[in-house]
Amino acid sequence: MKIRPVILCGGEGTRLWTNSKNYQAKQFIDFGNWTLLDKTLERVKISMFDTPIISTNSKYLKQVKRHLKRHKIGKFKIVLEPAKKNTAPAILSAALLKDISDEQPLMFLAADHLIENISKLNKVIKKNQKNLTKNNVFIFGIKPTIPSSEYGYFYTKKINGNINRVSKFIEKPNLSKAKRIINKKGYWNSGMLFLRKDSIINNFKKYQPSTYRACNIAVSKAKFKNNVYYLNKKAFIKIQAKSFDYAILEKTREINAIKLDIPWSDLGSWKEICKMYGRTKQRYFKKKNVFYRPWGRYVNLFNGKGFLIKELYVKPKGILSLQKHHHRAEHWVVTHGKPKITLNNKSFIKKPDDTIYIPLGSKHRIENPYKKPVKIIEAQIGSILKETDIVRYKDIYGRV
Repeated sequence: MKIRPVILCGGEGTRLWTNSKNYQAKQFIDFGNWTLLDKTLERVKISMFDTPIISTNSKYLKQVKRHLKRHKIGKFKIVLEPAKKNTAPAILSAALLKDISDEQPLMFLAADHLIENISKLNKVIKKNQKNLTKNNVFIFGIKPTIPSSEYGYFYTKKINGNINRVSKFIEKPNLSKAKRIINKKGYWNSGMLFLRKDSIINNFKKYQPSTYRACNIAVSKAKFKNNVYYLNKKAFIKIQAKSFDYAILEKTREINAIKLDIPWSDLGSWKEICKMYGRTKQRYFKKKNVFYRPWGRYVNLFNGKGFLIKELYVKPKGILSLQKHHHRAEHWVVTHGKPKITLNNKSFIKKPDDTIYIPLGSKHRIENPYKKPVKIIEAQIGSILKETDIVRYKDIYGRV
């Protein structure tokens, strides 16, 4: 039996935007002629997967259909939620569709994850399909590359065969705790799920019976038109908003983990976005976008909607002006060298992989006091992203 992919596509992505009025949902952000939803749809266009189901809400319907058309996916189902109720109702509602058989394997994917070794992921999915039962749940752990407070973690213990049972979940920890978790072989919880339809139903009946009843009514009374299920609003709005982690994973005991050592990110912060552009900058590099300055040079890698990605090169002994901006904030990730950063009344030295946030209106400066060059990936976020939005206070090159 083929695996039915279910893509959860209802997130708003407000974390990335300082001005919440102008935010874009992360899965639809154009990062350079591709979006995260594009990448997700590409992953499910292989023979092991059946036609996709996309769970989203009405304000994203046109964008979802546009993406499906672009990828020439003609067979699909869209489940449209009339209200935001988190991942538990979204997962259950998609599973309750009548054309899904009870023993159907379902692979739940977030629409906003970047995964860079697809063949390895697909291999372990296929390998574990035979291990699915009417009660168990498989989650996917990513081997951490750095201590991060942006992800949840879990520990495992080996049970029969090569199956790893989850022994403990840890909510997003602080950095010192994250280091300890990694030292104890903890894994990031990716949020992806692999389980059968009857397992979803059995777990919800046991641990969340009221959610199951309301979702069942919302699906059974849904209107179906042009491959879209419009869930019944009256029933759906009565459902309590809950994450699948809280509703099911914290209660059921049959949670198995598939451990992966692959490049993975949810691009949930400008640090992760800057690092992604840093890894792939050759794809975006154009000579006409290189600009030389007395302190070194910068290259505009990508000009997106509401953001601009640059790479700064500060030569040895190079010093940028002490400056501020009226219309943009900035996120920096150091990729090379040890810059001296001034931020308002403080100065500090940073090293590779360190991040700096420059709030709108803050006085700031980059200096390179050492013999090695400094490289920084910069994300500018704001309404005006031009060199004219610079107010200089001090400058050794006489540009004040």
